[in-house]
Amino acid sequence: MVAAGEPWDEVVAQTIQEGLAGVECLSGIPGLAGATPIQNVGAYGQEISEVITAVHVWDRRAGQRRVLTPSSCAFGYRDSAFKRDPEAAVVLAVELQLRPGGDATLRYAELRRSLEQGGRPSLARVREHVLALRRSKSMVLDADDPNSRSAGSFFTNPVVAPSQVEALVEQVVREGVVDRADAVPRHPTEDGRVKLPAAWLIEAAGFRKGDRRGAVGISSRHALALVHHGGGRTGELLAFADEITARVRERFGIELQPEPVIVGEPWAGGAAKR
Repeated sequence: MVAAGEPWDEVVAQTIQEGLAGVECLSGIPGLAGATPIQNVGAYGQEISEVITAVHVWDRRAGQRRVLTPSSCAFGYRDSAFKRDPEAAVVLAVELQLRPGGDATLRYAELRRSLEQGGRPSLARVREHVLALRRSKSMVLDADDPNSRSAGSFFTNPVVAPSQVEALVEQVVREGVVDRADAVPRHPTEDGRVKLPAAWLIEAAGFRKGDRRGAVGISSRHALALVHHGGGRTGELLAFADEITARVRERFGIELQPEPVIVGEPWAGGAAKR
């Protein structure tokens, strides 16, 4: 069991030190352990819901402690019952079922490619490579890296029907965005739909890494991260996010959704007039 207030990356480091597989690909994610079930945190082919066996919460409405099963948490892609109803409960602790001596999870192609040499990788080596990949995209906190002044990935990867993917592929080949159909990245999901990389859609819609709108902009290392360069306001960031969402929708008919929970400002999803 991990208490909610434990720094998450320290938890991951400890599991690897003890030879416990199951969260090694979630290395380098900032924040506390109690946040992981709320977002159903995931990265590089792993999601925390894969190893959660119970979530201990304080039920704010009933005024009592409860232990929730994974099914009660209603986990989804970057989603959970906690996220959908944030006033319902406070996470106190998370129980994880890890694999002593287990193999690392190597579902993510980019991570597999980085580990091609040297045979079966240790958990420590996988963590090292995950951290290196995240650092190359400014997705670890670094006071010396201005691109790390972000909330991480701002948009989730849209999951759409195969017919939408076929239409997208036909369009981008016809318009010369790509020269062949297999150049469009996509990943089939278990429910028969297809996940599209939001970063690819953003760049295909005409945005570029490093684009700025005054004090805010797109990271120069990763098109999914919206960066604050200093002196800006939340409204400016959301206005830029609205612009990105609107253009992706207009170009491809695909809706982007924010991954962070936005507090105190409305999210118009491309329709805001700021």
